[in-house]
Amino acid sequence: MRPGQPTIEILYFSGCPNHEPTVELVREVVGELGLEAFLQEVPVETAEDALTLRFLGSPSVRVEGRDIEPEASERSDFALSCRMYGTAGVPSKALLVEALREASQR
Repeated sequence: MRPGQPTIEILYFSGCPNHEPTVELVREVVGELGLEAFLQEVPVETAEDALTLRFLGSPSVRVEGRDIEPEASERSDFALSCRMYGTAGVPSKALLVEALREASQR
């Protein structure tokens, strides 16, 4: 990571209806925070990929390798499935902002 340029990964499977809205949200938040970030979209194609990547469902967002949901590190339900953030299929802006702020302090 370059200073001020976090790496943000969006893991997804093909056809996920929340993939593009999540990419848009990430770009919006990065712009609002005045950051330059390296955004990487990571396709997850098989159940084996899901296990290897510790994929908690589509879409999953990681900042500097850490899932933006704090409790995600305790989960082990890796699978090719849809991911819910509360009642939505897209993470909240607050989760993303907090993850980016935490990454900048590391």
